[in-house]
Amino acid sequence: MSAQAPIEDLENALIARAKALAEEHLTNAKRTRDQILNDATEHLRLREEREILAAKATAERGYRQRVQASEIKLQEELDRVRWQLVREVLDALPAELERVVADEQGYSALLRKLLVQAAQAIDDKPLVAELNARDHGRLAPRWEAFVREAGVTKPVTLAPDPIACIGGVRVRNAADTVRVDNTFEGRLDRLHEPLYQLVTERLFAAAAHRGAMFGG
Repeated sequence: MSAQAPIEDLENALIARAKALAEEHLTNAKRTRDQILNDATEHLRLREEREILAAKATAERGYRQRVQASEIKLQEELDRVRWQLVREVLDALPAELERVVADEQGYSALLRKLLVQAAQAIDDKPLVAELNARDHGRLAPRWEAFVREAGVTKPVTLAPDPIACIGGVRVRNAADTVRVDNTFEGRLDRLHEPLYQLVTERLFAAAAHRGAMFGG
């Protein structure tokens, strides 16, 4: 065997090893390339998903803002309509009270009750009662009898001049230092807040409660 043979074998072995290493590197390079491509694709997919989610979040946020704006606008409109309805009810009360006055028998009983209540609230005596022109003209000729029928134990004289009111009575002491305003307007003024709350809670219910309003 010549000396050339081992050299050729070595060369062949080296070449084979080089080829194997080259194939291995190529395989690793291909695997790395594929991994890079996969990573890039996954990164791109995740980025697209994030962008889509961000776009959806922005759209949803914009939608919620529009919905909230619409709800606020609707609430404002409902509040405006509600306030308008409340004002209509409160503005209609004077006309309803005129109907109370038109019921002469029921109104007379109510007027006696308001007179008694006002007289009992004032410790002084004698007292002076003030009525509107209609009641003044109707009751002046029989005022003393009306006071007795009402059950007032204090002396109460009728003021010579009528006052402007829908109905009811205003009672004061002789010195005009103490006064109880039991006119309809006076009662409405004192009951403004409860009335507002009542009408707000139960629209158009004020008329049904007029008896309670003036009865206590």
